[in-house]
Amino acid sequence: QDRSLVLTAVRRHGMALRSASTELHDDREVALAAVQQEGTALQFVSRRLLKDKEVVLAAVRQAGWALRFAAPELRKDKDVVLAAVQQSGWVLGDASSCMRDDPEILAAARQQSELALRVSAVSAQDMEVASDSDEIQ
Repeated sequence: QDRSLVLTAVRRHGMALRSASTELHDDREVALAAVQQEGTALQFVSRRLLKDKEVVLAAVRQAGWALRFAAPELRKDKDVVLAAVQQSGWVLGDASSCMRDDPEILAAARQQSELALRVSAVSAQDMEVASDSDEIQ
């Protein structure tokens, strides 16, 4: 496939990456252009690029729910998760469990979306219990 033609296509419509060759799914410039235009195009990038923090950050800033396609190690990266929940609070459920307990992540998710309250309900209850036990002592 003609790389320059695909690059032009994904800059206009990120999901065009789906039709590109496997080789171009692993091309960082092509993948970055695609996810900057349409974050959910992250599902079509190579496994190697699913671990690339810059590519994943660009995707989740455009479409928070692209977090579900990120490599597991980036679903527990605070910068990535924070960017995702600031865009779509309900994606908190796609973050690593250690991120769902982070107060800054919880606050950002709740500010963005009421649905995030349901996803974080257990964490919120745990925080209330801890707060209550502090008051008793």
